Amino acid sequence: MDRYRYGRPPGSGLDRLAALALEELGRGVRRGATPREALHGLLRRGLQDTPGIDGVLEEARLRRERLLSAGHPDGTLTRARSLLERALRQERAVLSSDGGGAARLREVGLGSVPADVPAALRALADYRWRSAAARATFDRLWDLVYREIAEAWVPGAKEGLREAPPATEHRFRAMLAALTRMLEADARGASVDDAAFLAEYGDLLPRGPRDLDELVDLLARRAAALRRVLESVPPQRNAELRGLVAVGAEEAGIAGELERLSEALRARRPDLAFSGGRETTGPSPLGLGAATTVARELADLAEVEAALRSQDADAALERVDLAAVSRCLGDTAAEDLTRLGGLERRLREGGYLEGTRRRPRLTPRAVRRLGEAALREATAALEADPRNSAIRGCAGEPSGHSTGAALAARNAVGRERDPRGRLRLDPHDLAPATGGGHGGAAAVCLLLDMSYSMVRGEVWDSAKAAAMALNTLVSTRFPQDALRVIGFNDRAREIPGHELLGLAWEPVQGTNLQHALALAGRHLDRCPGFDPVVLVVTDGEPTAHLEPDGSVSFAWPPSPRTTEATLAEVDRMARREASLTTFLLSGDARLEDFARRARDRGGGRVVPTDGGELGGRVVRELLRRRR
Repeated sequence: MDRYRYGRPPGSGLDRLAALALEELGRGVRRGATPREALHGLLRRGLQDTPGIDGVLEEARLRRERLLSAGHPDGTLTRARSLLERALRQERAVLSSDGGGAARLREVGLGSVPADVPAALRALADYRWRSAAARATFDRLWDLVYREIAEAWVPGAKEGLREAPPATEHRFRAMLAALTRMLEADARGASVDDAAFLAEYGDLLPRGPRDLDELVDLLARRAAALRRVLESVPPQRNAELRGLVAVGAEEAGIAGELERLSEALRARRPDLAFSGGRETTGPSPLGLGAATTVARELADLAEVEAALRSQDADAALERVDLAAVSRCLGDTAAEDLTRLGGLERRLREGGYLEGTRRRPRLTPRAVRRLGEAALREATAALEADPRNSAIRGCAGEPSGHSTGAALAARNAVGRERDPRGRLRLDPHDLAPATGGGHGGAAAVCLLLDMSYSMVRGEVWDSAKAAAMALNTLVSTRFPQDALRVIGFNDRAREIPGHELLGLAWEPVQGTNLQHALALAGRHLDRCPGFDPVVLVVTDGEPTAHLEPDGSVSFAWPPSPRTTEATLAEVDRMARREASLTTFLLSGDARLEDFARRARDRGGGRVVPTDGGELGGRVVRELLRRRR
């Protein structure tokens, strides 16, 4: 015998994030948003453990605040001044122990050394130190300045040049010269061998760049950041720091190469901001390389924040530089934005969204799935209670569908008889236990208050969710039933199931339960032999009714004529043996009094509830009435 496996058709599933997005999208539409507004809202807010655009913006803001307080950017100047003063003290200590006239002349010369650090370095460039310790300190000063300049231009260079032999320093100068020549040749349209360059000098470069374009992007951003750092230092220290960089580059023999490289990079990336730096603050001094890294990251954050602040969430996710996000906020933040950016595509590929990007629409498939989600939410508490087994299939089968075990057994018996009394089931024996004809079927009417008070009381969304849950329950578990959802404000009208999700309240006065009951009565009359089930969801007593000529009569406070006209429809329901179950979404005394009067005249139940419990109570009531 062939074996069969039942399950979802291929391609019908959604990944976890997209499934959550669809449900959140449905909630937004239920609350009155358009699909586009709801989609953009969830992209802004995020979903569970996936931050949205606003969450990433907050991360960027906090990171920016930390960077701005990382430390002041003249740490290299401060450290250089400290080393210079130490070298001078060490030299003077040796000279003071020498009683000769030459030592006195040297002391006089040291006394005329400028206080300005770069000027002092130039003045001492050819000085022959008597103190070996002073000479070593002075060499450390030059090494510090050189390594900080190299780090500012090429991240990671400082460590590579630490105590490096002259050959490595020569290779660094050669690398700068080769890179500049390559950029200038590329600008002229000549062919360049960037692969050979990276192979030869890759050990002096930061990890990451795979070709010339990526290397240019990295170094151009560093050059722009260095320029902004130098501009950000207050005027009284600005000239001194610039001078220190200049004299350090001259001493290292790279001043000309750095100038040419700067011009080539700026020509290659004129879009970058080479000015407008903002000074960082904090208790710790930052070296020139570290300050450049901070300035580079601040620029990345500014780009990220500018892109994500776009009013159009789609545009924000398309424009944001994910590489910059990864550099500033980490790979996780970039991955979160990537997942968010692909949500709409996955919903469209899954058949849940259609229409244009500017005007997306939920498909019937999406509406069905959202109805299933509403039913799951409504029955979550009921499923946790073992006494509510009616919401499950046989033996606790969770889908709510019954296979009709007795009917299947009869089909098997009728198909063949086993001489040893054994019964063999065939897949064709299985049949849903929906009954035949109208036996066990119900004519279900859900009367839904659509007045403004439902919105004002913040229960409109819950009422729509309850209607969607009931519609899904009937269509999947009880397809033999005849369900009508009737909305009412100043008048009443039938609402098809596919319109429930986007159903909007209407800005009119009136709670015309009388008209809703009349329409429900007509539906019951069209379903003879069906068990009548009438459910009313409202937060206020009737304030309107129809006159014989079809006009609406509204009064506040409610007129006795409205009350009597509504109770007359309750009496007609009683004659149809249809009792009302009224769900009260407010504790208004007049509403409670009317509901009790209706119950006393026509039977039924009054169920006080709130928005959070409404869906479960409506589902529970239908299941109770059908038993």
